[in-house]
Amino acid sequence: MTGKKILMLVGDYVEDYEAMVPFQALSMVGHTVHAVCPEKIAGQTVRTAIHDFEGEQTYSEKPGHNFALNFDFVQARAESYDALLIPGGRAPEYLRLNEQVLALVRAFDEARKPIAAVCHGAQLLAAAGVLHGRECSAYPACAPEVRLAGGTFIDIAVDQAHVEGNLVTAPAWPAHPAWLAAFLKVLGTRIS
Repeated sequence: MTGKKILMLVGDYVEDYEAMVPFQALSMVGHTVHAVCPEKIAGQTVRTAIHDFEGEQTYSEKPGHNFALNFDFVQARAESYDALLIPGGRAPEYLRLNEQVLALVRAFDEARKPIAAVCHGAQLLAAAGVLHGRECSAYPACAPEVRLAGGTFIDIAVDQAHVEGNLVTAPAWPAHPAWLAAFLKVLGTRIS
């Protein structure tokens, strides 16, 4: 297998599992994953949060691990990568305010490169304007944003994933097996 290069956009309070697990799993199968955050460089960290479903109307939040960045945001260019990965948590709420981040998302989509987004990652897709006329799953609280961006919200079980063309989306971290398997398929990854 020839490894692909994947850009992962993170920010402070990215969902711990949604950053750590894909980073490790994609690296494990031979892909290069560059984790970047606006205004930060390789070696710096972002804080993560652990969101859990404990019966309340929304998720609970606990402090997670510090997640080390391994590449400088200012050097990230869509043309240097094969795919984009957007974890959820609270980070997308703030990342969507950064025009450079939105331009990166648009560049990946315009090139029809695979984009994987989970949970609140749909906020970046909506803000970048890439959901018009497309289907997207996300954490249910993001459904209005998907719809306002002209997309169709796909309400699926929390452990499932949805694929439409180059877009691979899922509601939350319990979907990791289905979401990552679908992303690997869209990437053309074969494990033997």
